[in-house]
Amino acid sequence: MSKGKSFSLQVPRTIPSPGKIISANGKSWIEIAERRIPLGGPLPEVKGDERLIRYTSSLCPDCLRLLPAIIVERDNKLYIRKICPDHGLIEELYFSDYSMYSRLMKWEETGKGLGGAGAYTSIGAPCPYSCGLCTMHENHTALANLVVTNRCDLSCFYCFFYAERAGYVYEPSIEEIRFMARQLKRQSNGLNIHTCVQVTGGEPTVREDLIDVIKALVEEGVDYIQLNTNGITIARKFVDNPNDGVSYVRALRKAGVSVVYMSFDGVTPKVNWKNHYEAPFAIEAFRRGGLPNVVLVPTVLRTINDHQLGDIIRFAGKHIDTVRGVNFQPVSLTGRVSKADRERYRITIADVAARVEEQTNGEIPKDAWYPVPVVAKFVKFIDAITGKYYDTLSNHPMCGAATYVFIDNIDTYGVPRRFIPITEFFDVEGFIEYLDEARIGIESKRLGKRIALVKLLLNLRKYLDTAKMPKNINMYKIIFNVFIRGNYDAIKEFHYKSLFLGSMHFMDRYNYDVTRVRRCNIHYLMPDGRIIPFCVFNVLENLYRDYVQKKYKKYDLRLSEIKGFNPGEKYKRKNYINKILSNPIYWNAYRGIIYFKDREEQEVMINESGEEVLLKVTRTSTMTTDS
Repeated sequence: MSKGKSFSLQVPRTIPSPGKIISANGKSWIEIAERRIPLGGPLPEVKGDERLIRYTSSLCPDCLRLLPAIIVERDNKLYIRKICPDHGLIEELYFSDYSMYSRLMKWEETGKGLGGAGAYTSIGAPCPYSCGLCTMHENHTALANLVVTNRCDLSCFYCFFYAERAGYVYEPSIEEIRFMARQLKRQSNGLNIHTCVQVTGGEPTVREDLIDVIKALVEEGVDYIQLNTNGITIARKFVDNPNDGVSYVRALRKAGVSVVYMSFDGVTPKVNWKNHYEAPFAIEAFRRGGLPNVVLVPTVLRTINDHQLGDIIRFAGKHIDTVRGVNFQPVSLTGRVSKADRERYRITIADVAARVEEQTNGEIPKDAWYPVPVVAKFVKFIDAITGKYYDTLSNHPMCGAATYVFIDNIDTYGVPRRFIPITEFFDVEGFIEYLDEARIGIESKRLGKRIALVKLLLNLRKYLDTAKMPKNINMYKIIFNVFIRGNYDAIKEFHYKSLFLGSMHFMDRYNYDVTRVRRCNIHYLMPDGRIIPFCVFNVLENLYRDYVQKKYKKYDLRLSEIKGFNPGEKYKRKNYINKILSNPIYWNAYRGIIYFKDREEQEVMINESGEEVLLKVTRTSTMTTDS
């Protein structure tokens, strides 16, 4: 039973499909969002120097026509190819390392459907034109994104959307937010599925009632709340008055925020123009405010910031008391992008893993990364032991990969000297294979549950190399507590002593793979009662995100009567830069990463070319570029 107040907003349990197939005069098309989307095209050919990997469906990036597509391997890279009858052949890099692709795909796992919710929408058209979620969808929601505003205090060129670009302000009311939370909660009916919501935007902190939004989600029974932010508001409050910044963080924590996802695109001002100067103050506010669960989220663009991935990890390691992980997000090239620009900016999970290996001197190798569905192997074993149904992260292996690393030692600046990946002392692959065999034995009744646990306990040590295990972690004890005692606090201990590294690659119209969409478990809540997969919501924005949000808009920025309305105050760094550069919090945050002391105890910065640049630092100094 919901703790929140009731209100009149209701929708049918099953919402009509947003799209439907129409056939006339020997032609067929999809009608959706007051548009006609053509259907079908020729099947592309496999060239002589290529190997066919699989068939799938994709989109024309120009007209959104649903097309047959093939994924082929050529020169150890994978490409997706489709042919639009109106716009010709489109080929795009799908994954940049076939060897890594093969290793990740072996962990593919089936989904468990929509949990206890049943279908939210009926099926009137092929995927992805019946979202969402319909019975074609294979996974429940692992993380629900809730857009609380499309206003933002920044205007990033690669952003999915913000108010000025959209032409309207979308900002759902508390009542609408409660309704969306209730729609999500349908999936946990009678099951052990946790409801996890990421409060996102735009920039959520521009809402003055953000605390009330979070409280409403908690009242509606949401188990776990993340805040997605650029950190500017929190940093600005802290720079003006540290007590104000800390008080705001404490209010967020008290209201129900558990984790903060904070944008962080690089360690130098030139690369991370978004919040390089402000990030240290936001982190300090989270540290003092008792919310030491920050995940840095870099949007990775080839030739722009892919040379700083190792330094981003080192920065996270330097602040591991507050920063718990880094989740790299290879850029989704939204809108129309020329082939030359796609080739310049396109980067895949395999590239991220390769850059990390190179930039950590091989300490974090590509083989340390595993796809997200590996977690499903653990969960399904627990399901078999307990007879209960838990959250299963069984999205497509190409959607994301991750690993955990531990810090072996730190230098005089607090920067990690060496990283130890979990694969260095734990046979992850062997252990997962063992769990899978044990689960099959339990489900087939060839193996009793108690016997399975006893065997697990006896076999556990052979998967651990205790000589290489970091001194601050006891993996045997953690696994023992989780599987034998059912004590999940051990997982929290693991997270607090390790640094999570992830890479989530959201699609765009050029590399779109409908097979991946149907396996998506990161969804968006919609004010009309639907729940939409991430790569449908943001890639087919004219059919879903913008089409629906415009109907629920708060203000139309093009109307003359609100001509003077400000959709959100834009952050003006010039008002803060002197305060920032005169504060040791800024310098200490990056010291050992890009700032060092030379022999004369003067401040030295390592610039983009790897050259030392002498900085004359005074209380009134300003610095706006890397040099």
